[in-house]
Amino acid sequence: MIEETMLEAAEKMDKAVEVAKEDFATIRTGRANPALFSKVTVNYYGSPTPLQQLASFQNPEARTLLITPFDKSALNDIEKALRDSDVGANPANDGNVIRVVLPELTQERRKEYVKIVRGKAEDAKVSIRNIRRKAMDNIAKQVKDGDIGEDEGARAEKELDARTKAHTDNVDELLKRKEAELLEV
Repeated sequence: MIEETMLEAAEKMDKAVEVAKEDFATIRTGRANPALFSKVTVNYYGSPTPLQQLASFQNPEARTLLITPFDKSALNDIEKALRDSDVGANPANDGNVIRVVLPELTQERRKEYVKIVRGKAEDAKVSIRNIRRKAMDNIAKQVKDGDIGEDEGARAEKELDARTKAHTDNVDELLKRKEAELLEV
């Protein structure tokens, strides 16, 4: 019973760290990266479709990305979705591919990105702490109902606290790396 609670909490915490990692990848640094567009959705035949499913990406230069749609009729929809996204890119359509040249990052814009990354990291840590709280409530309920002993409940709470700290430390480490990457000129 307690193992299930601990396993479920650990899986959810791992997922929260993964989501933070994916969110960090969508925030651009000086290089063009297809992961920047992972959250961009295109209105494709009336349904929102992730850009990654509609096109292939090439990175010919550090700040340039070529997007080649699998279906040429989606070219204008993809271009519109890129313009409306918060990536900060200005796409150019030549009829076959879309060329996205990312502007040079200013120091001011880098600091804005750092603030965004810190917000996403805090969201991930809040999520991890909420998972911990739910698991703690579950353990306390099991102790109260007599399903497990108090000693076993205390051990489980200590183990849960250790896992929570390890996951929040992991998010902090990811944040530190992303901040360094963003502020690197």
